[in-house]
Amino acid sequence: MKLHSLGPLFLLFLATASSQPAVAAEHPNIVYILADDLGYGDVSCYNPESKIATPHVDRLAAEGMRFTDAHTPSAVCTPTRYGILTGRYAWRTRMKFRVLDGLDPPLIDDDQLTVPQLLKRRGYRTGCVGKWHLGMQWTDKSGQPIPYIPVETKGRPRAGDDVDYTRATKGGPTDRGFDSYFGIAASLNMSPFCYIANDRPVRLPVLHQPRIQTEFISVDEGVRSPDFTIYGVMPRLAGEAVKFIEQHAENHSDKPFFLYAPLTAPHLPLVPNEEYRGRSKAGHYGDFVVETDDFVGAVLEALDRTKQADNTLVIFTSDNGGLYHYWEPKEADDVKNYRGTARGRYVQQFGHRGNAHLRGTKADIWEGGHRVPFVVRWPGHTPRQAVSEELIELTDLLATCAAIVDIDLPSGAGGDSRNALPALRNVKPAAAVRQYAVHHSLWGTFAIRRGSWKLVAGRGSGGFTFPRNIDAKKVGGPPGQLYNLARDPSETKNVWNDEPQIVAELNELLARVRGEQ
Repeated sequence: MKLHSLGPLFLLFLATASSQPAVAAEHPNIVYILADDLGYGDVSCYNPESKIATPHVDRLAAEGMRFTDAHTPSAVCTPTRYGILTGRYAWRTRMKFRVLDGLDPPLIDDDQLTVPQLLKRRGYRTGCVGKWHLGMQWTDKSGQPIPYIPVETKGRPRAGDDVDYTRATKGGPTDRGFDSYFGIAASLNMSPFCYIANDRPVRLPVLHQPRIQTEFISVDEGVRSPDFTIYGVMPRLAGEAVKFIEQHAENHSDKPFFLYAPLTAPHLPLVPNEEYRGRSKAGHYGDFVVETDDFVGAVLEALDRTKQADNTLVIFTSDNGGLYHYWEPKEADDVKNYRGTARGRYVQQFGHRGNAHLRGTKADIWEGGHRVPFVVRWPGHTPRQAVSEELIELTDLLATCAAIVDIDLPSGAGGDSRNALPALRNVKPAAAVRQYAVHHSLWGTFAIRRGSWKLVAGRGSGGFTFPRNIDAKKVGGPPGQLYNLARDPSETKNVWNDEPQIVAELNELLARVRGEQ
């Protein structure tokens, strides 16, 4: 039926209905956008010298609050994602270091309370769009479950050509509290290369995907579905996120929603689409960050257009620090003679510092590995154009959501999560959200933060025990690292030998926390 054949009163009704806001729910909608490998200094509202403009994240900060002392529980992605959804450190599970591949079994146990499960108790509709990377149980062609391979013995990610992709997966997003899921199993460079809707591939991955290794594209060998390209993932995820928001406004406006959107960018492979090429001053990497920022813009536009923005809490952050590459200092605690290799050298040629003034990079125990952008907008609740120095962790989502919807966490749930709601509402809450925070590196190095003091339990590089060109047996000096971040935010001076009392207290605290279950 053509519009001009409709009566004027019906046209007036359509115009009036489309301009009406969705029915306000008792509790806010919650949108949680998680970038992949985005550094503290990549976002322009955090780093005035950034070579990348991020206007949509900047808009969130202008209309809400940004945190300058927010941390991921791990310097790599799988354990951080586990902590976000469960409020628990991943090193309390089988995962003591490294990450899962796309074929590993679930890391979240069947009886582990997750954020979407909690929110569903208050009537939330829950959806996940993006990179899962928390494991799901696949089945091989003989009907047996694909096994977990301990990270100690694991090589490159598995290709997955022995998997029966016609069978539904178990233990994935829809078995962990999400009503719907659309995305990919793990990182963009890991097999299987296919979209997954709820618990099975949208199209069967029947094509062989050879390993690709170039300056910008690093993709492991695997299997791929005919409809899948690495360039198409970010636009497809944006479309699915917008569709979730639109469909909720149209069909479910009487209840709140939770949308968890873990992205694939700007993690390798660096595949910005053509319309983003040259949009930054930091090469392909910067352009991919711009495309990531545009995802945020698409979500904000959808919330505005569907009249849901005023009752939606939006959080934007990253799963760890930026730009994974090796450092090569001349000695263990040398912070003056670093030179980035590979991707690090590529971005450095543009004068861009993805982690700003912070020492280290993704995977490290230093601040560059786990201090991340964290921007919150909740109209009428978060102050506008505010900057908070409150210490928070991404594990705090579960306890914070429980406070928002007024639910007491059951015993044993979210033991490492803290209620950050007072900090979301006030730049200086009456009481600190956290008395301490625990950090963890790619290879299992621990650090603990209390106040301005940060203790690293070990010498040398936070990510790799010692850099590749340093013989650990020949390195002298303190047995660990201690930094006062208030005086030395770039961690340039190890004061371990100068503060024995602080060292003793933090070592004792770390031991106690690690002994908890």
